[in-house]
Amino acid sequence: MKKIILLICILSNILFSAQIEELSWQKGESFLTFLEKNKIPLKLYYDLDKEDQELCSEIQSGNRFFSYTEDDGSLTQALIPVSLDIQIHIYKDSSDSYKFQTLPINYNETSELIAIPITESISNDILKATGDVTIAALLNSLFSNSSADFKKMKKGDFIAIEYNQKTYMGKLHGMPEINAAMIQINGKPFYRFRNNKDDKYYDENGVGFTKTYLFQIPLTYTRISSPFTNKRYHPVLKRYRAHLGTDFAAPTGRNIYAAADGKIEFVGTQSGYGKTIIINHQNGYKTLYAHQNGFAKGLRQGQMIKKGTHIGYVGSTGLSSGPHLHLGMYKNNVAIDAMSVLQKPKFEGLDPKEKPIFLANTKATISKFNKEIENDNRTAPTRLDRISDKSIINLF
Repeated sequence: MKKIILLICILSNILFSAQIEELSWQKGESFLTFLEKNKIPLKLYYDLDKEDQELCSEIQSGNRFFSYTEDDGSLTQALIPVSLDIQIHIYKDSSDSYKFQTLPINYNETSELIAIPITESISNDILKATGDVTIAALLNSLFSNSSADFKKMKKGDFIAIEYNQKTYMGKLHGMPEINAAMIQINGKPFYRFRNNKDDKYYDENGVGFTKTYLFQIPLTYTRISSPFTNKRYHPVLKRYRAHLGTDFAAPTGRNIYAAADGKIEFVGTQSGYGKTIIINHQNGYKTLYAHQNGFAKGLRQGQMIKKGTHIGYVGSTGLSSGPHLHLGMYKNNVAIDAMSVLQKPKFEGLDPKEKPIFLANTKATISKFNKEIENDNRTAPTRLDRISDKSIINLF
């Protein structure tokens, strides 16, 4: 059904000789300025419910989107991704009126296992083989807290990686997800294996190497009034909805604190989110604190702050139905459920009951790595362009 909807969108434009462009969302552009630029009545935005208005605030600069225009330059449709899973669709209906809806992004996900011989360096050899700079950056991050010294790698050593990758419209979509990796340094192998239970990495013996970044819930709240939802189908409204944050209901004026150490990336007003602070943390994490009544004195962009620092006050600025904190959590510019990070796991490290299965799986993967390395006709990685500009990738 999702494929049919998108196909109808594209075919209807081809039939009416529309111009189709893939564009980049400009820095400083808001959804309202986009409407103004394309001569679309602002009423389209103001008639949306709060959840959809907030979603419009999630469009990030550098995002690639598809624009469909008539020969006279007027916009007939636009498909604007706001997350990996959902996109905004603006279109003209049969009465020539503009409409707004949200659609799922019908991406494909593939898994690849590749082995790459070292000829120059990890970064250059991976980039030449895959065409994707992010895989090399992720691999460097995985082995940053180990005794593996990349400078000692020599020609003839190997890299082996098993990873998942999403694609959309024939281009890479989102960050690759490394499930397992091996690097040889002077013939000696070093391994990392991802554990799906806690999203952390371990070696072949189950020793953890992923540093834990401790976040705290940034306020004392009454209740969670609206949880994070990446994509859901509303059975009554019969359409897709998303809420890319967690809403904590609390009285106006209650203190808000930084969830972790970091640098203030933004402090000011955002369309839809009202008075907002964005903090850039380590390892690709960002937090967003929206609808604030006001900010703590002295905050400025570029300022380094510690976890627990008072940053603002609960409010209802922007498009809000009552006092609350909208907390957004992002990993590598992708919205994630903050509660998955804020809530402590049941076990720190591998669950003792599940460790034997994990270790058995690592042995099976090592066997696959060795088989691929010894294969003279090794699998060639899929090479595709990225949907997002590489300049917006913030890994570390």
